Amino acid sequence: MSELAAVSEVTTIPRRSTPERTQPESAGRILIIDDEAEIRESLETLLQLEGYTVAVAGNGREGMAHVGERTFDVVLLDLALPDKNGMDVLAEIRVLHPQQAVIMITAYGTVENAVRAMQSGATNFIQKPWDNEKLLADVRAAVARQKAEEENVQLKRALKQRYNFEHIVGKSEPMLKIFDLVAQVAPSRSTVLLQGESGTGKELIAKAIHLNSTRRDRPFVPVNSGSTPPDLLESTLFGHVKGAFTSAVVSKKGLFEVADRGTLFLDEIGTMSMDTQAKILRVLQDRKFMHLGGVQEIQADVRIIAATNVDLRQMVKEGKFREDLFYRLNVISIDLPPLRQRREDIPLLVQHFLQKYSEENERPIRRIATEALRPLMSYSWPGNVRELENTIERAVVLSSDSDIGVDLLPDHVVGRGNTIATIDASAGTSLFGIMEDCERRIIVDMLEQSGWNQTEAAERFHVPLSTLNQKIKRLAIEIKKKSRE
Repeated sequence: MSELAAVSEVTTIPRRSTPERTQPESAGRILIIDDEAEIRESLETLLQLEGYTVAVAGNGREGMAHVGERTFDVVLLDLALPDKNGMDVLAEIRVLHPQQAVIMITAYGTVENAVRAMQSGATNFIQKPWDNEKLLADVRAAVARQKAEEENVQLKRALKQRYNFEHIVGKSEPMLKIFDLVAQVAPSRSTVLLQGESGTGKELIAKAIHLNSTRRDRPFVPVNSGSTPPDLLESTLFGHVKGAFTSAVVSKKGLFEVADRGTLFLDEIGTMSMDTQAKILRVLQDRKFMHLGGVQEIQADVRIIAATNVDLRQMVKEGKFREDLFYRLNVISIDLPPLRQRREDIPLLVQHFLQKYSEENERPIRRIATEALRPLMSYSWPGNVRELENTIERAVVLSSDSDIGVDLLPDHVVGRGNTIATIDASAGTSLFGIMEDCERRIIVDMLEQSGWNQTEAAERFHVPLSTLNQKIKRLAIEIKKKSRE
């Protein structure tokens, strides 16, 4: 089986039972359940030499007593026990700890047993006699995955307790700054402008602001300005009276009324027409509006949070967005970083989405293999968190095994199909010409993966930006679109 990826630290927890040799820092806690004393001693010695804290049990009952008393990173479980079948013990462990990593060990290493064990939720399956290096690699991988899942759970619990954030995952410095900023601005009445590329989670942040405000018990009403036809957007926002237009056969409330004393989230506000912008401005200034076709003013006690994935300042310069509305919206601005600038959050997000879509599809929790995590970490994610979520959902749905491997990732994520084409040197092309052509293709490929952002491409190449720019100039590479800042 493939190794699972994650990195974490764990402190040593003293054993309550028999004395054991421990290291100053434990690499993890391991429970061995096997009825053969020689097997237990051999595994215990091997694992202790690697820095693990080890507990042992000679039968299923004793093993379950250990599981009930303390937590373990990995359980090494024999399939044939004197008092219980190992599969039954596995089921009991799953009841107590659904996410517990369990590696089955048996002398009866048939394919049928392996399939049964994996279908029942085993992390891996090892046959006696085992290869020490392979066993240690599987244990390290299982411990790493367990730590990643625990870190994810603890992080989400901490965010929930401190900020009342739902479904927001992140531990990177940019995200921690945003969390603190959200906690500061949420209690105010001020308008907030969220800026960031598509898929960075602007609506989740808007919800977090609402849930941490004094309006948390009132409605949070999202409006996607970009997906609503312009002629319907005003009616949707402000409502209309009967007869205001041809199809207005009855009067209808607008979302400003639905969001009364709550929060109205205006997504993709840069797509609004100038007329609608003027009416939004009036609501912000006077806190009043009128139904379409109406004459009576209505009070608007609504907090507005707006979001955009375009540069509103540039739109103001181009005359496509009202300057006065921009400054009304831009009271407090929060810039959400793209996923490529918070790569350390990717393993946590992957674990979050694996658990989410495994549960939604009623499957055992899927795990990410090491070789699959590497391309996820290096890919530029132009669609940001939304693209990563879609990628993991697809992999879970298509998976038939507990591990998510590279074969379940899209070609463009792992780089399949992007290899340099064979160069035809039959026409007498010089070696230096071939090398120059290869260099050009490699740089163009990296620029395309980086959305033609030279700064990001330079970081991925691990070269100074000036060096990359010199190569672009020397090789006459045409930059197809402006770099994203």
